Amino acid sequence: MVLSRRQFITLMSLGAAGAAFSLPFKRLHPAAWLSQVQASATYGPLRRDPDGLLDLPVRFRYRVFSREGDRMSDGSRVPGRHDGMGAFADATGNTVLVRNHELAPRHAEGIQAPPDRQYDPLGKGGTTTLIVSPDRQLLRHYVSLAGTVQNCAGGTTPWGSWVSSEETTLTPAENSSLHPDRVSKRHGYNFEVPATAAAPVVPRPLIAMGRFRHEAIAVDPRTGIVYQTEDREDGLFYRFIPATPGRLEAGRLEALRIPAVPQAITRAQFPQGIAIAVDWVPIEDVDPPEDTVRLEGFRKGAAQFSRGEGICYSDGMTYFTCTNGGNVPHGQVWRYVPGHTPEAGGTLELFVQPDDPNILDYPDNLVMAPWGDLLVCEDGGGEQYIVGIKPNGTCYPFARNALNMAEFAGVCFSPDGRTMFVNLYQPGMTFAIWSEAG
Repeated sequence: MVLSRRQFITLMSLGAAGAAFSLPFKRLHPAAWLSQVQASATYGPLRRDPDGLLDLPVRFRYRVFSREGDRMSDGSRVPGRHDGMGAFADATGNTVLVRNHELAPRHAEGIQAPPDRQYDPLGKGGTTTLIVSPDRQLLRHYVSLAGTVQNCAGGTTPWGSWVSSEETTLTPAENSSLHPDRVSKRHGYNFEVPATAAAPVVPRPLIAMGRFRHEAIAVDPRTGIVYQTEDREDGLFYRFIPATPGRLEAGRLEALRIPAVPQAITRAQFPQGIAIAVDWVPIEDVDPPEDTVRLEGFRKGAAQFSRGEGICYSDGMTYFTCTNGGNVPHGQVWRYVPGHTPEAGGTLELFVQPDDPNILDYPDNLVMAPWGDLLVCEDGGGEQYIVGIKPNGTCYPFARNALNMAEFAGVCFSPDGRTMFVNLYQPGMTFAIWSEAG
C-alpha cells in the first residue's frame, strides 16, 4: 500500500504532536585526528590520488593492506568481496578488525578452515580478522569464521564480538544440478565471532535472532537490544531482545509497526523530518523452512522498508539506510529513537532523502564519525563515494573510489578515533585513513 492523503495527514499530525520526543542529532566527542577541524565542517574538494585508488580531502592520507589474494598469517589467501567490518581494541593498544567476505558457493575461491570449523562445507563465506598497530601497520590477518554464505554486514557488540550476518536464505531443498549455490545446511542466520578469536571459531547459528536475509545489526549498549535490517524491497526493521543481556542464543524477535498506518510501505511519499510513534509486533516463527519471517510481521501490521542495509547506534539513537527507498529511488536514511522502556515503542523519523543520485546514491554501510557526522558508503551504479551527512542533513563527499565502480563497505573507526577503516568490495582491499594533523 502507498500512503493515502488521509494517512499522510495523520502521520504529519502525529509527528507534530510528538515533536517533543524527537531528539537532536548530537555531536560526539571530537577525535584527536580531527582536532584542527570544526565539527560538522566539510573538508574541501577531494584531491586526485596519483596512485589511482582513493581520492580524499587534502588533509588526509591512507594506507592499503590485506588485499584479495595476499598470503595471510595462517597460510591461506585473503578471500575476496570485502564487506562489513567492525573495529575493537586489544590489550596491547592494537586495533582488531573483523571483516566479512560476501562469498557464495558459486564463487571459485572461498574461505578455508578445518572441517570441524566450517558451518557448511559448501559455504565459502565468513570472516577474517586483522590486527593493526597504532601506526597503522598490518601485523597479522587470518580466518576467523568459515562455511557461511554471503556474509554481507553485521555489527559490533558492547561485549567485544562481531555479529556476521548472512544475506541469504538458501536451503538444501533448493539444490539441483542447475543451481549454482548448492548448500548442505539451511542459511539465513547471524553468527558471533569474538574479537579475541585467534583462529576459526566453531560456527553456531543464532537461530533466535531470526532466519531471513540479514544485512546488519546494531546493539543499544544501555539495554542490550539488537536492531536488525533486512535487505529486501519488502523487508522489515527488527529488534531482538535477548533473554539474558549479552547472550544472543535466546530471546524475543519483533518487527517495527507504525500504529497510525498498519502495514505502511515507507519506500516513497513518506513525510520527512517528523518523529512518528511506533510499536513492535512479535515474530513467532523465527526459523521457518521458507523465507517467511517478513511475511508474518507484515500480516501483523509491521512497516515495510525498501532494502534495509547499514545500521549504527549513536548516543541513544539508531540510524539505518534503505538503499533504494525514496521518491526517486536512490536511498533513505532513517532514525529510530527508543522509548524509555521496551513497551514504550519509541519514534521513527525519515532523516535524509535527497532524491538525487548526485547527492546520495544507494546508501549502504554507515557509521557515526567521532566528529558527529554520519559517514555513508555508496553502492550505486556509477562513481562510488563515502558521503558525509551533517547534523542538519546536508551531504558532502568525503572520499571517492578512484580505481573502479565497486562499492565501499565496512566503514568503521579505531577505538581511539584516530583512524578510519573502510573496504573496497572488489578487488577486495582494506584502507586505513587518517588526518595529517594526527
